[in-house]
Amino acid sequence: MYAVAAGGFHQLAPVLAEASSSGLVFNGFWIVIAAANFIFFLVVLQQFAFGPVTKILAERRGRIEQGLRDADAARKEREETALDRNRVLTEARHEANEILQRAQKGAEEVRERDLAATREEIDRLREQAAADIVAERQRAMADVRTQIADLALRAAGRVVGETMTSERERRLVEQFLAETAPGGAAAGGSAGGGAAR
Repeated sequence: MYAVAAGGFHQLAPVLAEASSSGLVFNGFWIVIAAANFIFFLVVLQQFAFGPVTKILAERRGRIEQGLRDADAARKEREETALDRNRVLTEARHEANEILQRAQKGAEEVRERDLAATREEIDRLREQAAADIVAERQRAMADVRTQIADLALRAAGRVVGETMTSERERRLVEQFLAETAPGGAAAGGSAGGGAAR
């Protein structure tokens, strides 16, 4: 380094000579010393100041880059989580709709079954009521015929003057009532004609 400085000094000598003739004086030795000091301080700064500062800056740059990578990974993970959450919510809504549809369908089927059972029960009760009405009507008609037959026999007994209890007489009265009953006139007319003979 000193050899370069000495070589540079020999080249600067003519320039310095010209400068000294113009009034401006350069001292080559002090220029070389100043350059050597500058280089020495530059090396010292490089070793003790710039090296650690460069190392700190490199570490800081590494931490910042790592933070950016972590932030990017966290953003991607957050986006994936949001997509997963939306997918799960969509599936849950779909499943809830299916459950609701199944429940509505089941409720509709139960309602239809209940309505059908109620209709069957109403029809059965109607048929039973109709049969009961017919049976009751027939029983009431039989009671009325019996009462009328008894009244007719008593009335005839009073007219004749004796009690009419014979089976043949009772049959004649019942036949008469059957002929006079609604719907029995046509059938009873021929039967009455047979009995009159």
